[in-house]
Amino acid sequence: MIQVGQQAPSFEVEDNDGQKIELSDLTGTGTVFYFYPKDDTPGCTVEAQDFTRLQNEFENLGFKIYGVSKDSVTSHQKFITK
Repeated sequence: MIQVGQQAPSFEVEDNDGQKIELSDLTGTGTVFYFYPKDDTPGCTVEAQDFTRLQNEFENLGFKIYGVSKDSVTSHQKFITK
């Protein structure tokens, strides 16, 4: 488990457009990751809606938000659209 203030291990993921993002690409930027188990489930939907609602406030503070789950890019796109 990573604690606040500890450096995260290197990783690479695809964003909701299928573009690869490496943790090193985010160095020097404010980044918020929230992790959820599955797209389009009730709890995950509420969590995603809350982050979406607060997105401008995070961006005004210099942070970009990333939701992370094991689902496919296609599943993420459907979830976002819904």
